[in-house]
Amino acid sequence: GCSAYPRVLDFARFRAIADSVDALLMVDMAHIAGLIAGGAHPSPFPHAQIVTSTTQKSLRGPRGGFILCDEDLARKVDFAVFPFTQGGPLMQAIAGKAVCFGQALKPEFSRYAHQVVANCKVLAAELSEAGMRLVSGGTDNHMVLVDVTPLGITGQQAERALESAGIIANKNAIPFDPQPPRVTSGLRLGTPAITSRGMAEAEVKQVAAMLTKVLADVEDKEAHAKVSAEVKKLTSRFSVPGIDN
Repeated sequence: GCSAYPRVLDFARFRAIADSVDALLMVDMAHIAGLIAGGAHPSPFPHAQIVTSTTQKSLRGPRGGFILCDEDLARKVDFAVFPFTQGGPLMQAIAGKAVCFGQALKPEFSRYAHQVVANCKVLAAELSEAGMRLVSGGTDNHMVLVDVTPLGITGQQAERALESAGIIANKNAIPFDPQPPRVTSGLRLGTPAITSRGMAEAEVKQVAAMLTKVLADVEDKEAHAKVSAEVKKLTSRFSVPGIDN
């Protein structure tokens, strides 16, 4: 689902490869579905014959998923889903998806999607300027993947240090990672959540500065406490959609 790929996917090229071996092309767009719906990332259609996605992540819906496909494959897909892998429907989840898809049709959702990408590009630039190594050198979408090896730490250490400072991120494997999956050498960061709260480029620069302070010394509890106070001050200015309003 593009869970650790910070660049734009060339769907047409993938389709050409699939056609060359007489195969179907299936795309899992779980992470980038919201960006695609908002016009901030190229669509897998008409290149893919089957597309799957979750509805949570950047699409900002309830936990769930959906499958899109060419008409000639619909019956086979439906039969594979039910009765073989799906039980009774969750009506509340279906209602939540309807709201989610309705929101994705609005102009403000497109603005959100483009701001997510703009924010992430600023985050990548700020971290790179601070001396951090970014996998692929930057980003074209909603995520940044940082190689924390040059900092002398693991992804697990980075994740825990940031959590102690009030910043939620997750450790993530990187290409040719020498560390085991539970430790990793990478840190994955994303901008959909802070963008949904109304943060823009100026706030992202503050977030990048906080990240840099914490990762400079993952054992400095005093510094982490100071950053935690900064996090609370910043987030107090931005409501959480659906909770604070």
